[in-house]
Amino acid sequence: MVIVRKREYLDGLKSIISYIAFDSVTRAKQFKQQLDLKIENLVYFPYKYRQSLHHNNKEVRDLIFKGYTIVYRINNDEKKIEILEIFKWTK
Repeated sequence: MVIVRKREYLDGLKSIISYIAFDSVTRAKQFKQQLDLKIENLVYFPYKYRQSLHHNNKEVRDLIFKGYTIVYRINNDEKKIEILEIFKWTK
């Protein structure tokens, strides 16, 4: 399977990394490296994480990472995993 990162995800990640970098560039880099590793491992276990609470589709999943939700879709027909968005739930 191939990992495809959608524009909405990339834009959200850029904002998060910029925010973390205000405090520490090192932590921002570590955050991105650790998140990339989690995402790359989806190739081996795409159904590891729960079905998304935000979509009514068993192929759409929520990966939770350090308080952030990464929504991704498994497309078995095209043999790809699409990383759709990243956000942090706030009240």
